[in-house]
Parts: sequence; structure tokens; C-alpha cells
Amino acid sequence: MTPRTTLWNEAAIALAARRTLWPATVAREFIDPDPAAGLNDYLRRWARERPQTTAIHFYGTDISYADLERSAGAFAGWLLAQGVAQGDRVGVYLGNCPQLTIAMLGILRIGAVYVPINPMFKARELAYELADSGASVLLADPALVGVVEAARAIPSEVLAGAAHERVHPTMRVAYTQLGDMLLSPPTPPPPFPDAHGGVPSDWSSIMATSPVAPMRCDREALAALNYTGGTTGMPKGCEHTEGHMVYTALSTLQGQGREPGTVSAQTGKAHVSLGFLPMFWIAGEDMGMLNPLIDGSTVVIMTRWNAESALALIEREKVTWVAAQADNYVEMLDTPRFAKTDTSSLEECVAISFVRKLDCELREQWLTATGVVLHEASYGMTETHTADTFTFGLHINSQDLRAQPTYCGYPVPGTAIVVVDEDLNPVDVGVPGQILVRSPSVLRAYYKKPEATRNAIVDGWLLTGDAGQFDDYGGLSYLARSKEMIKVNGMSAFPTEIESLMMSHPHIERVAVVPREDADSGQRPVAFVQLRAQVQVSAGSIGVWAKEQMATNKVPEIVLVDSMPMTATGKIRKVDLMKQVAAK
Repeated sequence: MTPRTTLWNEAAIALAARRTLWPATVAREFIDPDPAAGLNDYLRRWARERPQTTAIHFYGTDISYADLERSAGAFAGWLLAQGVAQGDRVGVYLGNCPQLTIAMLGILRIGAVYVPINPMFKARELAYELADSGASVLLADPALVGVVEAARAIPSEVLAGAAHERVHPTMRVAYTQLGDMLLSPPTPPPPFPDAHGGVPSDWSSIMATSPVAPMRCDREALAALNYTGGTTGMPKGCEHTEGHMVYTALSTLQGQGREPGTVSAQTGKAHVSLGFLPMFWIAGEDMGMLNPLIDGSTVVIMTRWNAESALALIEREKVTWVAAQADNYVEMLDTPRFAKTDTSSLEECVAISFVRKLDCELREQWLTATGVVLHEASYGMTETHTADTFTFGLHINSQDLRAQPTYCGYPVPGTAIVVVDEDLNPVDVGVPGQILVRSPSVLRAYYKKPEATRNAIVDGWLLTGDAGQFDDYGGLSYLARSKEMIKVNGMSAFPTEIESLMMSHPHIERVAVVPREDADSGQRPVAFVQLRAQVQVSAGSIGVWAKEQMATNKVPEIVLVDSMPMTATGKIRKVDLMKQVAAK
């Protein structure tokens, strides 16, 4: 341990002593009731103890824990039949649906590595993550078959920086429609069409495979590659283990004063959570997959947010726990249906402050309407498996919402957080600086990127690049995003990644991407584009091209310029471009 990390540890201990507001129902030390158990062990436990309890509700269809156990075993058996072995990477390219959870559990069941992929990705983005991870099998939505085939055809030189030169040449692709598991007329109507891109679904044949039992869980082995953008180049795969996953779910429950398997005080039955955050995204994975599974509770999956549908499901399925963006709560309150909706089952609601910030007014409106206190969600990032803090029980006199700009509360049991200056020395309470996190769920490494790993992790502490500060009671406030990151509707977009994608356009000489504040989405990327000499291309045509190359949250506004403002050392002066954006 270095002297520097000794200082961080001492600062964390000093901060812990300040936390006199710690709720009596939340344990200060992390408790692991079954230190050897993996996700499939928890699944098998609930399949034995509460086999008929609904694990997943999906637009009118209930999938019990017994059903989920059989399905995960069948998917694992199918993977073995495809030649997938321990340590092999398997990509999952789907929107929210039960098959995504089944696939993850089946992959982990045989010791393979789960690679969730953004279903909004276009061909080059998909090709990069498939090539970088070296995925040998891909489960995809047949509506995306054109993107998959285009990705397979992308030449290696376009995928510079990936861990492997190109998409696995013999990668097996199987398809499942989002509605494959709907057993009755869906209610409410799901937000996806029956389109299948001319490719039949393979799901029924996959599920017909003989189930296999899970191998012994190795909590230290690589279990998932969760990709995150970064300040340099294309996305990096965060190496996460089953130990990380189990810790995240258990510590999240403890941060709510709960233990796995407890029942709702309101309904007397297993808790029911509403899961609509994208499940390929690590926050959606935690809230829509891991937490309910470890808890033995029910998740009501929505493929996409819809306020009317959410209210109908809260009432009909007796939802007890909701995590949504602050804007979503405003939308529900403003929906005419709200006045007629029975929300009496709700116990815990957390708001994610992206575009709209949770404030005292919104808390009071929600409390008056439902009787439930609205808390801010936790601080976290893909590298830490995201649920690093809790705010449960820290709302007395709304002191939490008076912090600026976003109060994140106390570290969950087992996690330590400090704030440091530019020299990485701990700062005093009330002084802003960089947030550092030490947690049992910090990534092992960036996949096949040793230099990036060395720059980010020091003696188990993650240098997040985010800015924050502590209050007098040891509560963390999040002050600003990583200096390069742009948040569009809560989804991360990194300028360097957008720039890398746009430089593949044959007519672009230089490009620089900066953020613009946006009332609807929070922020938007703006790309300043300098064309090659004697080329005449409109901003509109480049914009259309960009939509074909990258996920929606990354697509920038295009501004054509004759030249870029440059520094004496030949770098683009982004600060000047940001001033131009702010002046408009």
C-alpha cells in the first residue's frame, strides 16, 4: 500500500465518523449471507423455496422462479451445444425482455462471459464491441438482422483499437423476438412491433434444449464485460465478476434496510419492482435483473417508458419499488390516469436527476399524492457496477435536497469514498475535488487495456474523474460529470468516441465534439466539422450519415467550419468551441 492510499483510507475512516445521520435500520458493515453463492445459486434457492412466485412479469405474462430456472438451464445447454466453453464471450443484443435475463443467467451458468450490447447501436458500434470482446455467439433481435450482417462485413482496419482485429469469423447468431415469451394477449400493449427482419426466431428451439445444472460459481472469475465510453478513443470493456454482481445487489438491499427474501409491509408478499431502465445499461442491469434475483422478488419489465403503462402496471401488479428519472415522476403526476390509479402498494421510490433535478417541490407533490418519500438515486458508474451510495432515511427536513447540485448520500456498506485535489490528496469537508471509490465491485481491469487500467485503479481505489464534495455529516454531493462526458437523457456519450466514429467519413478532415445544454435531454453533442479541401457536403447530409453510424444518444448536431481554433501545440481549442455553443 502506498503512502497516498494510506491517506485515502484514513480520510475514509474520518468521514465515516461524521455519519451521525446513519439510519438505524441500515447495517454499517456489509453482510454476505452466503459468501460462495453466485446468481444461479440464488435462482435455484428461490426456485426451491418460492417456485410459483413471479420472477418476471412482462406485459401480462408471468414467469415464475421455477420457469426461470428451467429456462436458464435450457439456454446454458444450448450454449454448450454451440461449443461455448468456460471463459468464452457471448453477446446479447436485445431491448428489455425476459430473454435478456435468461441469457445472462444461462451464460454465467457455464462460466462463460456475458456481454450486453446497446440495441440502439449501428453497425460500426456493434462491430467494435463484438470484435473487442471476441464474442463467439450473439443473441439478437431479428429486427436488427441488417445491422448484425453489416457489422460482420466491416473490415478490420475500421475497427482500430479493438482487442481483436474483426468480428469472430465463425460467430454463431441466434434470434429472438422481444415478444417471444408473451403467452396471452399483452396488457398493456407493448411498444414493439412484430417485425422480424425476415428472420425467424430461434427461441423455441433454444428452450427445447435439455437444461443443465450450473457449474460451481467462481466469484473471482471474469463474468461480464460491461462497456463504457471514455475520454480516450472507443468504449472499454469493464471486467466484472459474479462477486461484483452479488455484492452490488446485496449492498443495495442493505442500503434500503432490507435483507434478501423479505416481504413487503404493504402487501405481505414478495417485493415488486418496476424495471424500465435499459437492461443493457449497468444501472438497468442492477435494478431490473440483479437486485430482484438476489432478493427473490418480482420485476415488472417494460421495454420502454410510458407513463400510462407504468401507472397501469403499478396498480395491477402491486408494485412496491420504483426507480425512475425525476421527469418520469412529473409525467405520471401530470397524467389524467394518475388520479384514478391505486398507488397504495408503493413503499420506496427513487428519482434519478438527469434532465430534471429532484427538488423539495417534486418530493412534496409525490408525497402528497402517494404517501411515499421520493429519494435521490445513488452515485455510481459502470466501473463500480454503479450503486455506490444510498439516500434511504437521509431525508429529514429535506436537508438532502438542499445540497447542490445532487445529493448522493452515504456509501453503501462495504464501500468507501473520498474526495481529493489535483495532487490526489484528500480535501476537507465542503471542498470540491475528484471522487475516488474503493468497493468490492470496482472493475478488475479494462479488458485488454493495461495502460487505461493503470491510470484508473490505484491499490483498489478507482479514480472516477467525477467532481464531488462532502457535507458536515459525511454525505456526498455529486457536482459535475467527468470533464469529457456528455449526458443525453441519462445515457453517456463521449466526445472522443463520437469523433472517432465521425472521422471515418471520407470527406471530414477534422472534427471536435462539445456539449450543448438542452432543456429536453439535459445535453446534446455538437460536432464542429472541417471538411477536406475542395469538398462540398452539407451539414444535413453529414447529420443523416451520422444517424446511420451511431446510437441515437451520440448523434451530434453538425456545425461546418472553415477551420478549427488551434493551440500553439496543434490541439483544437475546445474551450473556444464551447463558448460558441453557449453564445447561441
